[in-house]
Amino acid sequence: MHVTKRAAAVASLALAATIGLAGCSSGADTAATAGAACAPSSGKVTLNFTSWVPGIDKVVQLWNDKNPDIQVKVQIGPNGNSGTYKNFFNELKAGNAPDLGQVEYDALPNFRVQDALTDLSACSEVSAAKSQFVDWTWKQASLGSDTSVYGIPQDSGPMALFYRKDLFAKNNIPIPTTWAEYKDAAKKIRALGGYITNFSQTDINQFAGFVWQAGGQWFSNSGDNWNVNLTSGPSKQVAGYWNDLIKEGLVSTYPAWTDEWNNAYNSSKVWTWNSAVWGANSIASGAPDTAGDWAVAQSPQWNAGENKAGDWGGSSVVVFKGSKHVYEAAKFALWLNTSPEALTALNKAANLYPTTKAGLKLPALKDGVPFYGGQKIYDVFAKASAAVDPDFTWGPTMTQTYSDVSDGFKAAVGGNGTLLDALKKGQDSTIQTLKAQSIPVKG
Repeated sequence: MHVTKRAAAVASLALAATIGLAGCSSGADTAATAGAACAPSSGKVTLNFTSWVPGIDKVVQLWNDKNPDIQVKVQIGPNGNSGTYKNFFNELKAGNAPDLGQVEYDALPNFRVQDALTDLSACSEVSAAKSQFVDWTWKQASLGSDTSVYGIPQDSGPMALFYRKDLFAKNNIPIPTTWAEYKDAAKKIRALGGYITNFSQTDINQFAGFVWQAGGQWFSNSGDNWNVNLTSGPSKQVAGYWNDLIKEGLVSTYPAWTDEWNNAYNSSKVWTWNSAVWGANSIASGAPDTAGDWAVAQSPQWNAGENKAGDWGGSSVVVFKGSKHVYEAAKFALWLNTSPEALTALNKAANLYPTTKAGLKLPALKDGVPFYGGQKIYDVFAKASAAVDPDFTWGPTMTQTYSDVSDGFKAAVGGNGTLLDALKKGQDSTIQTLKAQSIPVKG
């Protein structure tokens, strides 16, 4: 089932979930109650906001300087799955959660099922802002609902191909436009002593982006039940493809985000990375000696002439249940993610890629990027963003799903089983986890 049909099922699941959150209002809140909660507060307001975006405190200061009656205190924590999500749930149980928090799209259903999020649809400024956002990002933040809004989209991660233009040109290897061509290029590069890319054993959300591009779905709703299907045709296609590359020794398998990983790119041992727009900073910081040698192209396609893209990452800014200043929190979240001033500052500080239609046209995104030889790389990502299928559904236990599949991927890289075996085990484990939480699930 498409993401657009998901909201009603998610709402009912919130009542079925066994994990109650002390200090949170009931999932049976009416729109009228939400509307009352969105009324302006009297007097000066201080909001607490937790995020892991580098430099976001400086962006928030731009707001604080101009809004003395609504001040925002920022707490910088580790990224969501590295500790911040756990902290959020502990704070929600204790009744002392921040007013606002950064939550990635794939984690939103987990927070919604546990009734942790304020529905912002009663805030008129939020409802009126829908048309400003790229459609698929709004669907991610609203969980596909036409009536509810559980977060303000902050950034997205449309995927494209980062590649060493100098090495491809020097060795007369065409830039691959299909996955079949990509494998052909991988063989040529391996014969030269390099690797076309590094297969990450832990970035399962990258692999999900590949499945997304191929038209696959891992989760859907049927009535009040979740359907879990990590082994659909597109998933098998993607798993089989990468499994072959691993078995034939055509890709490296360095642990991602390590010195070893950085050195592989900085030493020209690895030639490409199929990654999200934020990957531009990762390469620039991890492989500084290769400045000027990189370029960006559309992701390889399964069928020649297609224009399809996956997404890896992206976050929203949510207002947690229990906040006494929903109106002010929503007002700030909208400014942070729609104001040209804020969007430009976020891009400069952390390479965040805007989710508003106007944001994609910011002057800062039209300039050539020196590290990429002056290429206007954001033009490529704008095309990719427009090619992302809006109807992709995340499940309510993605952290667990990622962890279980990652264990299987590590085993497969070590020669024990296949990537498809890992997806099957992850599917079985996810179904059992949902059942253990009394969340209706088929299977």
